[in-house]
Amino acid sequence: MYPKACKKSVFPLRTRTIASWSVAVCTAVLPASVGAGPAASRAARARGIPANAPWVSFYGSARQAGDLDRLAATFRLINIDADPDAGNFTPAQIRALKAGGRNTVLSYLNIGSCERSRRYFTRAPAGLVPCGRNRAAQLGPYAGYPDEVWMNPANPDQQRLILEHVAPRLAATGVDGFFLDNLEIVEHGARGKGKTTNAPCDRACVSGTLALVARLRQAFPDLLLVMQNATSAATRDAVVDGVPFPSLLDGVSREEVYAPRYDRDAEAELLAWKRLGLSSAFSITTLDYLGNCHDQRRARAVYARSRANGFSPYVTISSANQDRVCDWRL
Repeated sequence: MYPKACKKSVFPLRTRTIASWSVAVCTAVLPASVGAGPAASRAARARGIPANAPWVSFYGSARQAGDLDRLAATFRLINIDADPDAGNFTPAQIRALKAGGRNTVLSYLNIGSCERSRRYFTRAPAGLVPCGRNRAAQLGPYAGYPDEVWMNPANPDQQRLILEHVAPRLAATGVDGFFLDNLEIVEHGARGKGKTTNAPCDRACVSGTLALVARLRQAFPDLLLVMQNATSAATRDAVVDGVPFPSLLDGVSREEVYAPRYDRDAEAELLAWKRLGLSSAFSITTLDYLGNCHDQRRARAVYARSRANGFSPYVTISSANQDRVCDWRL
């Protein structure tokens, strides 16, 4: 399934300095089955997100969202959880959100960790290893999120699970692309990051994670890839098999830039992405948290600061509580 060079050690081809490490990355030839199905059979669409404002991140169900026509009329970029096992949205409802192509609809895709509540945590098709049984890929608990376990995206079995099962099923729902989460694992370092030493990620982990995104781009060339967080030089300056990593993406998004508190470093990282000048259709969004959907004064301040930098803002309740649409109309 993987080239011999990638079997002997983790992705050992071209080398590039990322942060303080020299990182080697290779992209492998994908099996013909990866990307097969409705998403792969569509004619290739133009890359980029033509309109990213207003945007919304919502992980509840269609029932919780309420009037889908109103949702589609209000937002141009819509991020949902389209996991078929969750049953949040049917393909017909996703088509309604797309509003005949006027809107872009993305689906959450967890790259760096795995939720215990996902069916693929305990079950997977023959030949694939579910997250919960892949002990070699598990990097420890996710502090603050007891439902999640950090996973090593460089692990071959974890890559196959995402490339051959998780991502194709999301693509088959008709979404326009993937909202890639927890890629900030590449910024954790070999000893882990923060007081809780969350998820150590060594050189092989970093290179394999970036290679996985390259393989998603290869497998789903007609779909959009938007990365949440991980906006430091670890990704911004990375090169995967001779290709600048940012060129694999169609946008970046960052949490907690302006609320609950201002993060100057996070803002600076987004501005650095903006200076790359990737494309007029390259999306840069902010996702901030106020703990509610009614504090208009604070929300207005967040929207103003984000927009002043050319970003598209959205404010909701919390990272773990995105099952309500906050329609600020600001």
